[in-house]
Amino acid sequence: MLLRLAYLAVTNTFAALRLLTMGDRDKDIEILALRHQITILERQLGADTRVRFAPEDRAFLAALLAPLPRNVLRRRRLLIRPDTVVRWHRDLMKRRHARACAPKRRGRPPTVRSIRALVFRLVQENPSWGYRRVHGELTTLGIKVAPSTVWEILRQEGIDPAPGRASTTWADFLRSQADALLACDFIETVTLDGRHQYILAVIDHATRRIRVLGTTAHPTTNWVVQAVKNLVMDLEDADCRACYLIRDRDGKFPALMDEILADAGIQTMPTGVQMPRMNAIMERWVQSCQRITSLAIRRRDRLGGVLHEYAHAA
Repeated sequence: MLLRLAYLAVTNTFAALRLLTMGDRDKDIEILALRHQITILERQLGADTRVRFAPEDRAFLAALLAPLPRNVLRRRRLLIRPDTVVRWHRDLMKRRHARACAPKRRGRPPTVRSIRALVFRLVQENPSWGYRRVHGELTTLGIKVAPSTVWEILRQEGIDPAPGRASTTWADFLRSQADALLACDFIETVTLDGRHQYILAVIDHATRRIRVLGTTAHPTTNWVVQAVKNLVMDLEDADCRACYLIRDRDGKFPALMDEILADAGIQTMPTGVQMPRMNAIMERWVQSCQRITSLAIRRRDRLGGVLHEYAHAA
């Protein structure tokens, strides 16, 4: 015990002599470092014998001890080696430099709310538009935004950015272009005496007005051409601004008919093969007429069969 006490006295004497040569700044640094080490040891009492430094401990000690020379650090009573302090300080400076050089905000800036609202409006009013079509419209309006941004806006709202989201149907097209559309067709019917008659009728999509151009048992080319000429004159008198006439591919429509309509500014639009739905409005009216004419007819004889009266069967 006496030898241990003598050893402590001698070592502390030399330590006191060393402190006389140190400046106040170095003393303060050493005191702070020693106090922080004591705090770390107190925090880990009862734990693993190995001293573990948290990231904030490393940052604090590196910033505190790095300015001191290595030979001075070796004389300090530290739990870490001088090389470790230098390495911690080097890592600390790297992270600081990386934060200083990094942009203040990562990624692209948020899109202005008004632009997002405009994108939603364009999509709602034009369901068939994809994100590229919307981007083109925004560019026309002078709004600079990337196509991928439009795609991301729609995706975030659960809207499919692809053009196939909601395609325009043929019925929607007919409704949107009703003012410029006419449709025609032949109605085949059977008279009471059993003869076949063909009725040529035209319907206006906008007003649903029916124009019966005539009826004949033999729809020859001359008869159809004359009926179309009468139609053109009727349209001019009614100031009708029709631009298209929908018809099927029936052989009773001659090519001369299309030429007469073209001279009047009306383009003929033949339907597809076996696609009556392309002329759905006219086909529905034809079916309505056929249902009426196909009702059962009852004949009632008068004067011993000299006179015949006809009425719809109940």
